[in-house]
Amino acid sequence: MTSIREQLIKDKANIEWEALIPHSQRDSVIFVHEGLDLVEVALAIAEDNTAQVEVWIAEQLIQKPTAQQLSQWNQDPAQCFSALIVQPYVLMSTVRDPE
Repeated sequence: MTSIREQLIKDKANIEWEALIPHSQRDSVIFVHEGLDLVEVALAIAEDNTAQVEVWIAEQLIQKPTAQQLSQWNQDPAQCFSALIVQPYVLMSTVRDPE
């Protein structure tokens, strides 16, 4: 049996902004600050860890994209992001360089 964490790691993908636009138009995209681990954020949401999610929201580490971000990304639809689906949201963050 696969754990939620293992499934999230498996499902994490790099995707171009162009593919995320329809999700953004449905207001279901959440931008995750590059200082956070995308899988950890997805896991907290999937496990309904409200206390931790509220801290990240309060610190503006996870949030809906701003108008400025959307404008910037729309100018470069080939820009790549890491993404994970945690219904009803699509979590996305800047792609990190391989270490």
